[in-house]
Amino acid sequence: MPPGHVTTRLAMAVARIRIAPLRVVARAPSLYRLTYPNSKSQTCWSLPRRSFTGQSVLLEKKYTEDHEWIELSPDGKIGTIGITNYASKALGDVVYVELPSKDLKVTRGDTIGAVESVKSASDVMTPISGTITDTNGLLEEKPATINKGPEAEGWLAKIQVEDAKEMDGLMTKSEYDKLTEGEGGE
Repeated sequence: MPPGHVTTRLAMAVARIRIAPLRVVARAPSLYRLTYPNSKSQTCWSLPRRSFTGQSVLLEKKYTEDHEWIELSPDGKIGTIGITNYASKALGDVVYVELPSKDLKVTRGDTIGAVESVKSASDVMTPISGTITDTNGLLEEKPATINKGPEAEGWLAKIQVEDAKEMDGLMTKSEYDKLTEGEGGE
């Protein structure tokens, strides 16, 4: 027998067990219990996967030339506002975030806050008109959250939308990417 032959056969046997299709043994309302076909003891739990809907295309995130983004809720009544990845990288390490007051009525283009870094400071403008309904309090405690996920957990404010048609004048992701390419961006 060549050296390593036993090790190779063992590795292949383990690979067959791990690669073999899993079968559903039990189903709970939110979890699936799975086992490997040739094993009664090896089980794992898996969350069911949601299928995608066509609605996400209608509610795509929109961008401004001032490097803010807005994403509408499925009902189109609440928009989440933040700064873009490009703006976050340009600012550098964020050290302070000024958030707007709740219930503040704003019109498109109004300053609703500021983001300060070790390099500079930048005002944040609202891309649409409405009333501020919520702010991301996490940013007051941990402003660097913006650097980690400016277009996710680094959102700044939520706004009750006055007129969703104002979204029509904003850029799509591909249009925004073309804009930032010209500025040395992503």
